[in-house]
Amino acid sequence: MSGLVLKLGPKERVLINGAVIENGDRRSRLAIMTPNAHILRLRDAIHPDEVTTPVRRVCYSVQLVLSGDSSPEDARLPTLRRIEELSRILTDQDSRAQLALATDAIIAGQYYPCLKALRVLLPREERLLAVGRS
Repeated sequence: MSGLVLKLGPKERVLINGAVIENGDRRSRLAIMTPNAHILRLRDAIHPDEVTTPVRRVCYSVQLVLSGDSSPEDARLPTLRRIEELSRILTDQDSRAQLALATDAIIAGQYYPCLKALRVLLPREERLLAVGRS
């Protein structure tokens, strides 16, 4: 079996080609056989009102590709530029490793692994911003 396999928890929601699908009361697995389907786990989604920081802005632009609201071709270069900007700010080894994973994923056209790598940076960014406010 090839394709994307989604493992969903009870009542978990996922957006597939514009349709919100909610899992039942048990854990389940879905095999997505259609190549290039637009898929976004709603637990990973960032609401437009929450796009208030540099990492969240990059995550959101990747999310728009996953949801089908932006084309990969239009998002690729701006996303790579934003990741490069983040690499100037987040200079620790772990952050650089996540940014490298995100860059490699974008170059390969793999937007979900890019989002996954970028989401690791959200708690770090939050801590840095909290320190800056105090």
